[in-house]
Amino acid sequence: MKGLYLYGICPLRRSFSEASPSVKIKKLSNKDTGESIGGEKVFSIPYKDIEAVVSEVFLKEFGSEEIQRRAREDLEWIKDKALMHEKAIETAMNNSDGLIIPMKFGTIFKDKGSLIGSLKKDYLKFKGLLDGLQGKEERSVKIYLKSQLLENEIKKKSPMIQSKLEEIKSLPAGRQYFLEEEINEMVKREAKNSINNNYIPLFLEKLKGLAEELKENRILGKELTQRNDPMIFNGAFLVKKEKVDKFQKEMQKLRAEYEKIGFIFESSGPWPPYNFV
Repeated sequence: MKGLYLYGICPLRRSFSEASPSVKIKKLSNKDTGESIGGEKVFSIPYKDIEAVVSEVFLKEFGSEEIQRRAREDLEWIKDKALMHEKAIETAMNNSDGLIIPMKFGTIFKDKGSLIGSLKKDYLKFKGLLDGLQGKEERSVKIYLKSQLLENEIKKKSPMIQSKLEEIKSLPAGRQYFLEEEINEMVKREAKNSINNNYIPLFLEKLKGLAEELKENRILGKELTQRNDPMIFNGAFLVKKEKVDKFQKEMQKLRAEYEKIGFIFESSGPWPPYNFV
């Protein structure tokens, strides 16, 4: 038995509004929508002035119990399907002028009737979200740190650290070694404090003025980022389209000014607005 896998909710496209009232389903080519999660064509089901972007899937393969089992036993299958899920959402977003309410992985309805029932029940909520997202896009900002560069900067700029380094120059080599270790620990603490209390607030102050909303997400570990440098900030900004160029230019200014002391700025987008729905 097949059900409907829901990728997202978009505004109704002109192709629907110009169609005959008898037209209930608009099929889309894989060229337009990308590969679906179940291998079937992606299509849209309209309700009033919104539409649900879906594809057919076998309920046995995508039922909640089966997905939970796969999550325990077959992470490669989950990863592969999650990538298809994201690709279909991104392509649907590009086909609807960047406007979509993305659904979480594994949102499935047993038939068209239950999907329409959900659209009817939550219509006002969906409309409110789409109206709030109109003319805006999600931009991702991640900041990493080359710790040694920042610590070197602090050693040069901190009067207290400079004073300590001068004090130990006349001491015996063995004593110098242990005091240098203490100074290095002081530098690390000062670096951590400056990141949390000075640098990150400064960066956010410069970027928040160009965004409508900011969502701070959890810091990802090296096992997920696949980078040697630690992540120190992970966030999403909802930016009006007319301000995107200014937002990107501000990112470029931050890179030019702060990368030399260890801060690495990574910006990407537009993304489906997962963080703002």
